[in-house]
Amino acid sequence: MNQLRNAKWMSERGHRVTILCKENSPIAQACTSENIPVAFVSDHRKYYDFKAGRKLAKILNDLYVTHLVIRDTRDMSVSVIAKRKAHHPVHLSYFMEMQLGVSKKGLPHTLRFKYLDLWSCPLNWLAEQVRTMTRFDQNKIVVIPSGLELSRFNQDISREQARKILELPQEGTIIGLSGRFDPQKGQLLLLQAMVLAKRDDFSICFLGEPTKDEGLEYFERINSFIRDHHLENRVFIRPFRKDIEVFYKAINAFVMASRAETFGMVTIEALASGTPVIASNSGGSPEILGHGKYGILFRPLDAQSLSETITQFLSGAEFPSELLEKASSVYDHHEVCQQVEKALLL
Repeated sequence: MNQLRNAKWMSERGHRVTILCKENSPIAQACTSENIPVAFVSDHRKYYDFKAGRKLAKILNDLYVTHLVIRDTRDMSVSVIAKRKAHHPVHLSYFMEMQLGVSKKGLPHTLRFKYLDLWSCPLNWLAEQVRTMTRFDQNKIVVIPSGLELSRFNQDISREQARKILELPQEGTIIGLSGRFDPQKGQLLLLQAMVLAKRDDFSICFLGEPTKDEGLEYFERINSFIRDHHLENRVFIRPFRKDIEVFYKAINAFVMASRAETFGMVTIEALASGTPVIASNSGGSPEILGHGKYGILFRPLDAQSLSETITQFLSGAEFPSELLEKASSVYDHHEVCQQVEKALLL
């Protein structure tokens, strides 16, 4: 959905935007509600699908697409084929969202990357991966963060009001974690840290639900852990809500417990809300949190380390909301869109 959000912003800035997607997909339906034009593409092989490449080239020709932006490496090969077969010049950009798992210096990757006009990375650590793990032209690498509508998180709502909306206790410290109930999100890790901390002066609020037809076993493990450790009065589970800014205003600190989030948009949302962040010292979190300037970092997947950082926070670690909100300003979507326009020479 980041693609849809970016398309909407660029459209509002006067650019002609079309999203290429599969028919009847969730993003296609969302585009309809947002009045974003779509063109339908079908499934294709990851590599050397020349038939799909020709079909994509026809779409580029028919719509006279001058800039093609992809966000998934699985679309790279077919896009290169389409670029080469288009009747007019097409600027091809890859906006990176996932880190590189292995080195991409082999000949097939190098040849494919040669046709990219731009490789955009949301953080510096990802740009460094591209420099060291590929043979891509370093002059075509840019760092452009993912954007956020900061005004959503600057609303004048008090903690008292937010907790009333979420039906949370008005008194006491509440540590929050949002996201679907999934082992990768770390809800169980946070519960384990709560027990290890051996403190009764804070509560936990989980915002999210199990993925439909998936994750029920993990969700039951969460509930069993709560019952077994008699935490029913200290752990609150609330369903996901679109006005997530209410959640950030209600809690005293936000935990990012995933093993390694490439970017972690929720971390930016918390900062924009002026809410301190406790995050795994991996992925993009250290850079976003200024390596400890805007939050506290703990060892990945280590419940003991997480419990120690929670104790550190409860013992008076201070992160003024003004400092956190200022740190989030670089992700303002207006600023980000300007950077995209400059990089794409629009």
